[in-house]
Amino acid sequence: MLLIGSLAGADYDPAWVHNLRATPRAHIDLGTDSYEVVTRELPPAERDAAFPKVAAMEPTYAGYQEKTTRPIPLFEVHRA
Repeated sequence: MLLIGSLAGADYDPAWVHNLRATPRAHIDLGTDSYEVVTRELPPAERDAAFPKVAAMEPTYAGYQEKTTRPIPLFEVHRA
């Protein structure tokens, strides 16, 4: 699973991005499932390779990236 810190193309990262950078462990409620996770922000080379795939699956993200000069951060999510 990937989390995408787009904030609709704003020029700053969403607050949750700063939270995960400070503390990569989190709790997720997804539908009826609830579990602990560990996140990892993709470093620039991995992010640059992954973002076109994200944009191909959901073209809205390509538009968000065009609106901002910041690289939109991507986080891998794994169950703890």
